Amino acid sequence: MKIGAVFPHQEIGSDPVAIRDWAQAAESLGYSHIVAYDHVLGAVHSGREPPLTGPYDESHAFHEPLILFAYLAGLTARVEFATGVLILPQRQTALVAKQVAELDVLSGGRMRLGVGTGWNYVEYDALNENFDDRGARLTEQVNLLRILLQEPVVEFNGDFHRIDRAGIKPLPGRKIPIWFGGFTDVAFRRAALLGDGFILGSSQRRNLAANNRLRELVSDANRDWGEFGIEVILNYQKGKENLRLYAEQWQANEATCISVQVTDLPSPAEHISALTGFRDCVGELAETS
Repeated sequence: MKIGAVFPHQEIGSDPVAIRDWAQAAESLGYSHIVAYDHVLGAVHSGREPPLTGPYDESHAFHEPLILFAYLAGLTARVEFATGVLILPQRQTALVAKQVAELDVLSGGRMRLGVGTGWNYVEYDALNENFDDRGARLTEQVNLLRILLQEPVVEFNGDFHRIDRAGIKPLPGRKIPIWFGGFTDVAFRRAALLGDGFILGSSQRRNLAANNRLRELVSDANRDWGEFGIEVILNYQKGKENLRLYAEQWQANEATCISVQVTDLPSPAEHISALTGFRDCVGELAETS
């Protein structure tokens, strides 16, 4: 079981030195990977029909994950990078393939792509993409991404994409893992059929239930559960006693990795201190599993 760290978008600020220091601290403390969330735009919630129900609005900051990872790749040597998740249907598939391939090439094979559908229709509208068919498009996008990231010349005719004998170069030279995230049974089903893993980001009780559901669905799809990854996001504010208990439960459930999300701390230095605290709390589980 590996341990990762969620990039503190909301509180890290815009100082590139502080961002560098946080990432290098995570690597030096033995964290295996950094998870970054994705929103291109924040939207005002008031006066919307239908209402916006997600947790973020125009006041929340999000560093663009792929550009962030490109910056951090040049400042680190070992730590891996995972989007958790990139809202794929509001982005152009071929361009994402190009960007992810380049990141993987220049980082020495340290990229994992997590994808999902998102919830913010205002963001979709602003990016000139259709919110209503995002699930169907995501399925096609993942299938197309896998082809684009492996084949030098692609011919593809789908419901949403057409590529006429074209490809990206340089190719990454390996299969880049594509994981899913979300909270619904539709997301679990899609991941069980198409994904290399799933990122769980709800409460411990709901995450454990989702893990059991994913196990059923992966089996129903005649896939090997042992080859399907599970990552769990744990909230540092739950306290060390709960974190230790949760981590032990996930070790017993054979999770691939657990990652800590730290919020409500006023400075980058305190975020780094929290990374040390989480490592000290659960690090031995990762080292001995």
